[in-house]
Amino acid sequence: MRMSQMMARTQRQAPAEAELPSHRLILRAGLARQLAAGIYTLTPLALRAVRQIERIAREEMERIDGQEVLLPVVQPAELWRESSRYDAIGNELARFDDAGGRAMVLAMTHEEAVTDLARSVITSYRQLPQLVFQIQTKFRDEPRPRGGLVRLREFLMKDGYSFHTSQADLDALYERVVAAYLAIFERVGLPVLVVASDTGIMGGYEAHEFMLLADGGEDTLIVCPTCGYAANQEIAVAAGDASGAATEHAAEREEQPLRRLHTPGATTIAALCDAAQCAANQTLKAVFYTTGERLVLALIRGDLAVNEIKLRNLLGVEVRSLSPEESAAHRLVTGYAGPVGLRVNAPVTVVADSSVVGAAHLIAGANEMDYHLAGVRYGRDFTAEFTGDFAQVTAGSVCATCGGILETRRGIEAGNTFKLGAEYSATMGATFRDEGGASQPIVMGCYGLGITRLLACVLEQHHDDAGIIWPSTIAPYAYSLLAAGNDGAAREAAEALYVVLGAEWTLYDDREVSAGVKFNDADLLGMPVRITVSARSLAAGGAELRVRRSGETRIVPLADVPQVARALAEA
Repeated sequence: MRMSQMMARTQRQAPAEAELPSHRLILRAGLARQLAAGIYTLTPLALRAVRQIERIAREEMERIDGQEVLLPVVQPAELWRESSRYDAIGNELARFDDAGGRAMVLAMTHEEAVTDLARSVITSYRQLPQLVFQIQTKFRDEPRPRGGLVRLREFLMKDGYSFHTSQADLDALYERVVAAYLAIFERVGLPVLVVASDTGIMGGYEAHEFMLLADGGEDTLIVCPTCGYAANQEIAVAAGDASGAATEHAAEREEQPLRRLHTPGATTIAALCDAAQCAANQTLKAVFYTTGERLVLALIRGDLAVNEIKLRNLLGVEVRSLSPEESAAHRLVTGYAGPVGLRVNAPVTVVADSSVVGAAHLIAGANEMDYHLAGVRYGRDFTAEFTGDFAQVTAGSVCATCGGILETRRGIEAGNTFKLGAEYSATMGATFRDEGGASQPIVMGCYGLGITRLLACVLEQHHDDAGIIWPSTIAPYAYSLLAAGNDGAAREAAEALYVVLGAEWTLYDDREVSAGVKFNDADLLGMPVRITVSARSLAAGGAELRVRRSGETRIVPLADVPQVARALAEA
């Protein structure tokens, strides 16, 4: 490809709003151009890299017997109503009416469509298991797109779906898909950490994410350096005082009567500790949420924070925090609410974290301005309809697996896998006949890999101050070829090399610009091998070959350039 004809343009500086290294590089190298918030046009260089990623993904999925399909982006809303997700998902799901007045959606994911395919094809256990995959455009009306290609509204994804007779059969294939994903990441040059994760809107009963560790990552990960435990903070668990019961000393086990404490202005845990001369783990925090129909009173030890995703999973329903106006309307005494003597003008579901259930006497709000109650204890003074772990795990918590000290990392999600079970097949009637002739719901798995996000992840991992350093497996071109200076013999030799090397392998900088600009752009665009022809290199015996990743440089006779350059690019 001749750069003078290329539909892309490099920039010396990236816009100030580009936060992540990958975003800055994408804009500076002219790989993509923003058309609207979270919607980008990919230029030829980016698309060539994307096609390489797609090729690798296809090869690894076909290696485990995956069959490629193509499911529609535009889908009837009725399909999503069958799965109950049409009303469960908010504005992220784009909805519209077609010309005939039929309700339609733009698919943000394809579980409904693939389940419809399965129920039309699979009838017997003899047809199972099955694994299909596709590479398709998705649209998620993300309210806060960021990071260039990291969080998009329109994006390209490789998603896969498997169908089984049993959970055991799903488990076996699930591990094969995980191994295939790890092979994909290795081939594109990405070290990833596999972490347990929330199932979210996908549903199911188990999920994992493949995370690239990056300071600018959106996700907080909890890891144990001792035993290797790793989970997204959304669902991470810890042991002992980190998310479980407070330790009771002998004196604390003695029954204490309730007593009122005058605590003016103590509307926070820190202020309460100052007023009552106590530690945060001796207090009870009361946080109100709403499901839309009922209030939820979440009770947790004062030194801990509520993890809303774990709370949602415990309750089995979405929750959101109350606004100040809603709190006032429900007559809550903000800053002094507690479970003893609570009076509100709406139905309330009380849920207690494990730290509260096993705790000693705690200091809780008295539901009266400027007063708290000391000596409050679960089981004697109040109970809850739901109990369980919904505490936020943080750095310094104790690992539930080995007792080590947990740490936090930041990560960018590059892929995910889900064990869906019968989440979709049961509601949508996707069944098979077992060996006894009985009808059973198909057991399903789901496997996602963000193709455009993977491109961004590669740039996050492979760059230096000068620009991109493409892994050879996905580089848009193997070589950057340039003629430096105005020497006629050098230009003639460069033109001849371009023909021999091949336009499909070579990005040839034939522009009428200075050698310095060419060198800078070659480093910025980051092809594996730079080939420079100049009067100086010809005098030294040929062309100068420079490996972008290592900086290794050598002079190679012109006749040997194709062979040596290929070996260096593939090394």
